[in-house]
Amino acid sequence: MDKPEDGKNRDFVDALARGLDVLLACAESPNGITLAEAARRTGTTRASARRSLLTLAAKGFLIEDERSFRLTPKVLTLAAPLASRPLPRLAQPILDRLSKTFGESFSLAALVEQDIVYLARSEARRIVALDLTVGSRLPAWCTSMGRVLLAGLPQRERQAHLPDALVARTPKTIVDRTALLDLLHCVERDGYCLLDEELEQGLRSLAVPVRRPDGSVAASLNVSTQTIRTSRDTLIEKLLPALHAAADLISPATMRGAV
Repeated sequence: MDKPEDGKNRDFVDALARGLDVLLACAESPNGITLAEAARRTGTTRASARRSLLTLAAKGFLIEDERSFRLTPKVLTLAAPLASRPLPRLAQPILDRLSKTFGESFSLAALVEQDIVYLARSEARRIVALDLTVGSRLPAWCTSMGRVLLAGLPQRERQAHLPDALVARTPKTIVDRTALLDLLHCVERDGYCLLDEELEQGLRSLAVPVRRPDGSVAASLNVSTQTIRTSRDTLIEKLLPALHAAADLISPATMRGAV
């Protein structure tokens, strides 16, 4: 295969890549993004960002509101196939049952580069500032599901899925790279991750792996709750067995190539 000097395949379409980068930047700005912000976040020129924004608007994925651009409901069509794949289809009623039983929010996610992507979610009550739906992304390194997914990788591959800089989300966020890698080793050993106010203050979550038949980690399942409502001991004693049982029920779907 030919490899141009810049390391990209000759079939790589730069304009499409820039457009997708701009679309992702818009997804991270629910209140809208300006041309200058789009250029800065994607590392492109204002002219390039402008072309991408206007093209996405012309195709119906963005709407221009005064001097900013916002996503339109049409972007949900991109997530619809993801939600209809075997793993999310099987997981959704299981998540709904867990949510009804425990009165908490349960989610299923997979690892994509340095982020987790939500595959299914059942929300009992709004407990986080972020609006999390199927297709939403969060940094893997500072989320309970992300740490389970990172711990499921061979140790030599974990670094590649970490950002260059670990920026604290709260005063409790672990930002020391060595400490984080040590923690991932513990998550791999224990088979779960308990996250305590590292992603958002007042938020506590517990995650377990969903494994393929060969034992590798295909996805992660978690429960999110408020620190004032659910103690760490309650999560471990009551929710952890339920999560493991649910993960075992979801696991057969990984044989169908869903993840």
